[in-house]
Amino acid sequence: ECELDHENPWQLLVATILAAQNTDRNINKVTPGLFRRWPNPAALGAAERADVEAAVKSTGFFRNKARAIQEASRIIAAEHDGEVPRSMAALCRLPGVARKTANVVLGVACGLSSGIAVDTHVSRVSKRLGLTAEKDPNKIEADLCAQIARRSWVITGHRLILHGRYVCLARTPHCSECPLNELCDAREQ
Repeated sequence: ECELDHENPWQLLVATILAAQNTDRNINKVTPGLFRRWPNPAALGAAERADVEAAVKSTGFFRNKARAIQEASRIIAAEHDGEVPRSMAALCRLPGVARKTANVVLGVACGLSSGIAVDTHVSRVSKRLGLTAEKDPNKIEADLCAQIARRSWVITGHRLILHGRYVCLARTPHCSECPLNELCDAREQ
């Protein structure tokens, strides 16, 4: 399951934008206060930028993130009647949103298999398992989607993320505990 706490697609969108270069745990500390203060896209979009920056400062790159979540919220309120769009193209037109964020929102909040969200964990695990040799996230996503049934894209994304986060760590992978050890060419001998 997604480890970002959220109650609706808009909250997940905001949390996912904030999660760039940060941990879900840290974002889950910031978003409750953010959503209490600005409970919907219109409210966040109309907030004072300095107030939003102060609310998200601990997430890193807070000026860019504050701008992105405010502008995305403003567009959602004005152009989408306050509802997060349910298409890859429309989501990717929002500030701060690229394929990874759009895949998370569409898959988790909307139940739509539009692709596989590729973050650093998915990239690392899929390379170690020999599922791709690519470095570009869009090419990794294309390789994974070509090998996995569409109905499994969302759950596969979660599995790869969580596996990379808790087992197949970047510096010290827990190969002896890994259920995929026998299939992995990169495993420690």
